Amino acid sequence: MRRETFRDQTVDYAAVGASQAADLLQYPPDRSIPAVDSWRIGSGEERFRKAADDLLTWRVLTVAGLEVSDVRPSSGPSYTGVSFDAEGHPVAPSRSEEDQRYTEDGIAYVSAGATAHVHGRARGKRADGDYRVIFVAEEERRVAYALGTVDATIVSGEVLFSVEWRDDDEVWFEVRAFDIPVGWSYRTFRSRVRRRRRALNNAYLRAISPLFV
Repeated sequence: MRRETFRDQTVDYAAVGASQAADLLQYPPDRSIPAVDSWRIGSGEERFRKAADDLLTWRVLTVAGLEVSDVRPSSGPSYTGVSFDAEGHPVAPSRSEEDQRYTEDGIAYVSAGATAHVHGRARGKRADGDYRVIFVAEEERRVAYALGTVDATIVSGEVLFSVEWRDDDEVWFEVRAFDIPVGWSYRTFRSRVRRRRRALNNAYLRAISPLFV
């Protein structure tokens, strides 16, 4: 892919936003392998705020061992992301393009419609591809976003990261994903897709949980 046209590319799968479906495990998108994992990572507002910041500054990926580069906010206001509430109704984005934030290193925070290149290895499993941020939700007690593949070479699909500060004061981290095998070995041996997802999700947990810091 020519990098200068990266912003204008769409995702390479049809079921955009399906990682949010409550019945993802029972009815995954066609040809995909779904996965939903969640862990308690602490309690209290401070833990929630720290975990939320780790999500929005890409640290859940980078601390897991992956490199995030060429982060580009959406090229225009027309792309607002796709998000739904518990009843399936569309939810408006919580921030506009004018609210774009940057880390101390000058990297743009995760934002709806942004694109980024992700590559490297997390717990021995390779990632290498371009991704688009499908949606971002920043609520009082929940922060989440989903990444969709643009030019997948290993697996195509979507992964959703969320941190929720529940009413009982516990903070939970969840990863929801569906992976469509693209690489020859993954299409031939679908169990490799499951092992890869399990390793990646465990790497993300280690990146965000205070137990591994």
